[in-house]
Amino acid sequence: MVLMLLASCVLCAQTPGTAAASGQFDSRPLAAGLSMAIASGLCGLGQGKATAAAVEGMARNPGAAAAIQLAMLIGLALIESLALYTLLIVFLKVT
Repeated sequence: MVLMLLASCVLCAQTPGTAAASGQFDSRPLAAGLSMAIASGLCGLGQGKATAAAVEGMARNPGAAAAIQLAMLIGLALIESLALYTLLIVFLKVT
């Protein structure tokens, strides 16, 4: 899979000055979709790990549950912002 991803840059490369409308394959939508899929998947893994750690921390120390919950919500918002920034870059690059 890694070899396929590395080879796709060379195989789909265009010479400077040629338009994508000339029948050549435009790899930008494919790369944008792949990057969004990777970013969303890794954000999901990060959110799951953060939530599991927060719940475990609340179970071990119920007195600090409010502080742990606040820190978890801020962390989840920052993790989700990564996916939103990736989506913004995808829209800017494809259009």
